[in-house]
Amino acid sequence: MIHVIAVITAKPGQRESILMHFSANVPAVRAEKGCIEYGAAVDAENALSFQTKWGPDTFLVVEKWESMDALKTHAAAAHMAAYAAKTKDSIASRLIHILQPA
Repeated sequence: MIHVIAVITAKPGQRESILMHFSANVPAVRAEKGCIEYGAAVDAENALSFQTKWGPDTFLVVEKWESMDALKTHAAAAHMAAYAAKTKDSIASRLIHILQPA
């Protein structure tokens, strides 16, 4: 299994717009062969005192894939290219962490 944590930071005030496009793309991603989990997460409100917040412009994408090949196919999917084209001008930074179970 492959885990992916993507840290997406929007340009100021653009996070909700990106998340709207992200949510519209989720059904296509979840339908991909090998997709186990795919969703966005933001800072929890009223969390524990030791929480380190990402802030109002950042969200994380939490993904699980059956294999590296499934992830490669996902990265090359037409719906991902379309999502990237719709959001590229709103993104300040994107960090992708590809992990495997320890």
